[in-house]
Amino acid sequence: MGTRIDATARVAPTAELADGVVVGPYCIIGPHVYIGEGTELRSHVVIDGSVTIGRQNVIYPFVTIGLEPQDVKYKGEPTRVEIGDSNLIREFVSIHRGTPGGRGVTTIGNHVFLMAYAHIAHDCQVGDYVIMTNAASLAGHVVVEDHAVIGAFSGIHQFCRVGQYSFIGAFSAVSQDVLPFAKVAGNRARVYGVNTLGLRRGGFTTQVIDLIKQAFILLLRSRLPIPEALRRIRAELPPYPELEALCRFVETSQRGIVR
Repeated sequence: MGTRIDATARVAPTAELADGVVVGPYCIIGPHVYIGEGTELRSHVVIDGSVTIGRQNVIYPFVTIGLEPQDVKYKGEPTRVEIGDSNLIREFVSIHRGTPGGRGVTTIGNHVFLMAYAHIAHDCQVGDYVIMTNAASLAGHVVVEDHAVIGAFSGIHQFCRVGQYSFIGAFSAVSQDVLPFAKVAGNRARVYGVNTLGLRRGGFTTQVIDLIKQAFILLLRSRLPIPEALRRIRAELPPYPELEALCRFVETSQRGIVR
């Protein structure tokens, strides 16, 4: 297929571009960048620092990847960004590299859709099939599990986790962990039930969705202490992996959960 680089682009001699990479007009690629097969940079994309990007990604104009983190403690240490395959990164998205005080790396999985102006800060971990809509922002050290959806103009506080198949409504302020399978919204965010539509689209059966709803009732509406609610979920409901994932998410929460 060959690599196509527009005459106006600036690509460092030591950057590595795999077969089929397209670098559009006025892009800038730094010396420690690797871009995988078939990835396309439309135009005016800046990629710098230690960055690895996988295959078949499409990156739109004015995206910045791998620049220094917005952390006053950062002093130029070698940190990096790692991005997987088949991601769609729209205009003006910013993805910053990690910090020594965190993981040292910011990671994005596969089949992620980052809409215009989304921001992923240092040391974040974004899973597969995540959608961040326009101007959604992750502060540092945030973990977003697979298939989560984050609504427009929402902000996620440092060190929070966003559980799998959860949905965060637009303009939400999230300062605690978002339960897997939950639908949350507001400032501060509150749980408004199970993300039923997202689960159906994800292929979950009616039986599993009903069990998740029962678990949510025990966890959020029964007024039971959390350890007792988790005990009852495990004792009274069938041992489905989705329910165990929910229980383990709660047990490992460091910031507490959105209620």
